[in-house]
Amino acid sequence: MESNKDEALKCLAIAQKHRNAGNYASAKRFCQKSLTLFSTSEAVQLLEVIEVEYRESDSAASTSSQPPGSSSAEAHSSAAEAHPSAAGARQRHHGDTSKAEGKAKANGDAASGGAQKKRDYTPENVAVVERVRKCKVTEYYEILAVKRDCDEAEVKKAYRKLALALHPDKNGAPGADEAFKLVSKAFQVLSDPQKRAIYDQHGSDPESRFGGMPDRGSPSFSRASYGGGGGVFEDEISPEQLFNMFFGGGGMGMNGGGFGGGPFGGGPMFTATFGPGGFRTTRMRTNARPERRAEEPRSTWVQLLPLLLLIAFSLLNALPNLFGSTPTPDPRFSFQPSARYNVERTTGGLHVKYHVNAAEFSGHPVAAELARNDNQPGPQLRKFETNVERAYTQDLYAQCQRAIDRKQRRKDQEVGLFGIGTDWERVRKIDEEPIESCDKLKSLGLLN
Repeated sequence: MESNKDEALKCLAIAQKHRNAGNYASAKRFCQKSLTLFSTSEAVQLLEVIEVEYRESDSAASTSSQPPGSSSAEAHSSAAEAHPSAAGARQRHHGDTSKAEGKAKANGDAASGGAQKKRDYTPENVAVVERVRKCKVTEYYEILAVKRDCDEAEVKKAYRKLALALHPDKNGAPGADEAFKLVSKAFQVLSDPQKRAIYDQHGSDPESRFGGMPDRGSPSFSRASYGGGGGVFEDEISPEQLFNMFFGGGGMGMNGGGFGGGPFGGGPMFTATFGPGGFRTTRMRTNARPERRAEEPRSTWVQLLPLLLLIAFSLLNALPNLFGSTPTPDPRFSFQPSARYNVERTTGGLHVKYHVNAAEFSGHPVAAELARNDNQPGPQLRKFETNVERAYTQDLYAQCQRAIDRKQRRKDQEVGLFGIGTDWERVRKIDEEPIESCDKLKSLGLLN
């Protein structure tokens, strides 16, 4: 992929450095990685040269080791001096390289990273590998095929499915190893809330030099010793080890127990970190998450307390209406007779005449109360007639006030500005004009 070309060139430069130092095993490994990321003619040629020099160094080492006694030790020492790191690299990687590497062809056909044992695969294996490798190395959501708003459980589920489908023991399709590494990288970023937040903000690898994430522990995470030791853990782990840790295998103990008891089983949480230096592990402090879980219900109740109090007060105010009968509105009435208001009545207090509808009034509880009391006024009738008198007097007060205002405006108009030439007799007549509404209030004793 074009996006991997820069990384491929970096790996090619590292391979050249190892070749210059005589470390052919490491040089070959980085050259093969460069070809896996992005195939270039320079990488093919360099790999061919490394293969030849690697075989020559192996032949020289085997020849020098044939004489017995002290001459063998001296030959071995001279070979180690000529290539100081080649012997150690062969010892470290002999088990892995003997399985993955065959005898290189003399015509330089090393672009595939060395002849490997052919593994079986199905079209489904090829499809999942191609889908993952079509994604860019930092498209973690696309690699795991999850949405950006997915939760931690969905990330774990997606990783579990892809890790089983791309594991080298189950998928022999070309590029499956690289796809397996991409899935492991995506999982360790998206499963860490801090790294995921940085990735969502910047869209780049949060652990790279340009990703904006410092190489130090957060308040919730700290580097921990592996296997119960007392020192700080600095060893690197591979995607295979991450796979074993996730599925509870691999024989790598953590504080006396397997990884399966971590974030997937209720124990301490361990996460894997893949940065420029390789894979690293981090551990969440075991006492941090239980404390937060204990505080979450408490804080939720505190936030809901005002709402609960409001609901309680509303229920208390509504209790009388829930258990009591709905009050019946008063009968409609009018102070003027009409075809609708055809029954005249008089209040018992101010003796105000009013009119009601016969059919409506006869079906009202007030009429039933009069029938029970032999037409004697009861509490409901007195309450109704009090409302009638209040409406009547309020209307009279309004009419009286309007009439007084009109009379005052007429007097002011007759007097003028300074009263010069005013007909005072006419002013006196205006002042003596009666106001009917005011007189009714006086007769009722409500106005002096």
